[in-house]
Amino acid sequence: MFDIIVSGGWLMLPIIICSIITIAITIERFWTLNPAKIAPRNQLGQVWNWIQTNQMDSEKLKELRRSSPLGRILAAGLSNSRHGRDIMKDSIEEAASQVIHEMERFLTILGTVATISPLLGLLGTVFGMITVFNEIMLQGTGNASVLAGGISQALITTAAGLCVAIPAMISHRFFLRRMDTLVVTMEQESVKLVDALHSERKVDLKAG
Repeated sequence: MFDIIVSGGWLMLPIIICSIITIAITIERFWTLNPAKIAPRNQLGQVWNWIQTNQMDSEKLKELRRSSPLGRILAAGLSNSRHGRDIMKDSIEEAASQVIHEMERFLTILGTVATISPLLGLLGTVFGMITVFNEIMLQGTGNASVLAGGISQALITTAAGLCVAIPAMISHRFFLRRMDTLVVTMEQESVKLVDALHSERKVDLKAG
């Protein structure tokens, strides 16, 4: 394996770095974007139970804010619920924008890695072919080992770039989809809370 990496030339180094970044971000985001941690299923029901039993106070709000990203959004809305429906919604939207920004962390880097990895491989291909043609000009086509070395460098970097780019792209798409699903879930839970506090429409909070 080491010989293959060495034969790929110096461009294998940034490709390897890209692979390490992909692995690290994939593990970190998989752990962080856990639906059970971002938007616990029973959290809204628990909050509504606190409200109905008059347990909601500053300590409960702090506990809610620390519990999860969804809890932070709900706590922001509850903190301003006495000011009316519109103010409550604005507070929820502001908190949600911060939560979404944190959920997007590193995904841009992952997408960039997925984009540049095959380009690095293509650049290695170009350098390998330049080496081949330079040797043809200097020595003709008789030295097969030199020609094979240049072609090998071209093929190895291309393959390595694709091997990094494909998993990076899959991970990027996967986490974007998961984030979209979580955002929709948090939006639905927030709307339920707003409607329950500022609307006469009956809202089922037990499934929250």
